[in-house]
Amino acid sequence: MLRELHISNLAVIADAVVEFDAGLNCFTGQTGAGKSLVLGALELLLALRSGQNMLRAGAAEARITGVFVIQNPVMRRRLAEITDLPLADEPEIILVRRIHESGRTTASINGQPLTGSMLKNIAETLVDIHGQHDAQYLLKPANQLALLDDAGHSGSLAAEFRQLHQQRRELMTQARELTASQTLRRQQIELYEFQWREIDDANPQPGELEALEARHRLLSNIEKIKRLAGSAYEALYEDDAAIIGRLKTVTAVLLEAAELNPEFIAAAGQVKDSTIALDDAAFTLRRTLDRLELDPEELAAVTDRLNGLNRLISKYCGLGGGLDELLQYQENIKAQLAELKSADQNSADCDARIVELEKRLSTLGGKLSQSRRKAAEMVLPGVHRQLADLGMKEARFHIEFLAASPAPGAEGTPDDPFGSPSGLETVEFMLAPNPGQPARPLRKIASGGELSRVMLAIKSILAASDRVSVLVFDEIDANVGGRMGTIIGEKLRDIAGRHQVLCITHLPQIAAYADRHISIRKMVHQGESFTSVSTLAGQERIAELAEMITGKNITPTSLAQAQELLAMAERKSAGSKPPEPPAPAARGKNKSAVKSRKHIAE
Repeated sequence: MLRELHISNLAVIADAVVEFDAGLNCFTGQTGAGKSLVLGALELLLALRSGQNMLRAGAAEARITGVFVIQNPVMRRRLAEITDLPLADEPEIILVRRIHESGRTTASINGQPLTGSMLKNIAETLVDIHGQHDAQYLLKPANQLALLDDAGHSGSLAAEFRQLHQQRRELMTQARELTASQTLRRQQIELYEFQWREIDDANPQPGELEALEARHRLLSNIEKIKRLAGSAYEALYEDDAAIIGRLKTVTAVLLEAAELNPEFIAAAGQVKDSTIALDDAAFTLRRTLDRLELDPEELAAVTDRLNGLNRLISKYCGLGGGLDELLQYQENIKAQLAELKSADQNSADCDARIVELEKRLSTLGGKLSQSRRKAAEMVLPGVHRQLADLGMKEARFHIEFLAASPAPGAEGTPDDPFGSPSGLETVEFMLAPNPGQPARPLRKIASGGELSRVMLAIKSILAASDRVSVLVFDEIDANVGGRMGTIIGEKLRDIAGRHQVLCITHLPQIAAYADRHISIRKMVHQGESFTSVSTLAGQERIAELAEMITGKNITPTSLAQAQELLAMAERKSAGSKPPEPPAPAARGKNKSAVKSRKHIAE
């Protein structure tokens, strides 16, 4: 429940503290006094409306603080999940929202900062607000379907259906993309297969190019090699002045000299060793020359192979490429081929998965439809009873089920049974207000007063399944005469037995049922307008009700009528008031916005 709301520097509210009861809280006051502004502050706190141009003139900052008592552990866990904060064990939370002069807003929960999306999720968890024109909520088939899901406790089924529907939609998009690219994919496969075969037929081997180039150099220059090597052999061995022959002569001379002088022995040995080494070199040259023969066929084969590899390198690797780059390109197109060919398999897999999802959607949608129809059967008698109580005894209300179709702009064909994420059907609330008239969609025939009463009738039936604990009605009595005031008051008080209800009303018959009666008044102080908020009890409350009956000219008769209204409400409500939650330290009366107050939380 909302225990306290603190508003400062918001439009005509300088500073006000509003304390609430766990049951029915009614706001009364003259038109323009600021009743809707108080509930507007709650909407601002919960990021349900913009605070633009709402800062009080001359103020640097507006601030709204709400103190919520959270008794439901499931709701506390939900808040902890939304905020990623340790709130699961916190029975009380303090929400603060500031509107700065620059237009920027900030928010926090128990002193920790919040994002805008977090704040909106918190709002959906805590409060359900029905404004003066929010009976239009009932006119949207999607909202009507949500109400049925709440009544039939099939929200989890609906959420699962939406999730499967989203998966199917994504797979259908993927399947369309795969189909659209099939021609291009086949062209790419053919190109890559040709390139792969061309390289694979050449069968290049790592290091082969360097060996081929070396062999080509040898075969292309074999005559030159033979000529150069032959000249060297002749100089060493065959010429008249061959080097080896002359060295042998030098060796013989030195050996003879060594016999006369031992100091020449070393030199003679060195020359002799050199002669033997050169003789071995000459033998190697001769043997190599004998093996060197030009093979034109081998030269042609090496040339063709070398040209073939260089052509592939130039074609697939460009200028500066090499055999390693060609081999890497071959590996790359192998991977590309595998990926492209797997796309065909992916397309088949997509189709199979779509079929499987549609089977699951059909089964789940059937369960959801059955739950919704059972919920409709359960809701209808209760709504008729409530409408009868609200002066629409002859009205006939029923819920029509229609096959779902894709929303405008959504994917899917008109005959797609799974075109809507909401299920296999949509619903239309139908109303025949008077006997003899055919039932027509509520959105096409209901007057403002009828809408208000139908909304209240449905809320009265579905209050137990509402997911939030605080219900807010801004002028629920709009377009409804005083004749229905007492009955509406009874309905609101009945709903307040299970939820905290905040209600703005102009009817004393409704205000008399309030567990807490809050008066909103505008006054002028030193030429400046202020809105004051006060809790009424005793004679003050009787006087307020009397003024609501006859206007400012309160008479003994209107006072007696006010007392009678309170007595009647107390008799009808005896024993129905829910237990009080933990109360604040002090609950004052006549809390004026003119007088400044200590802030609840920074």
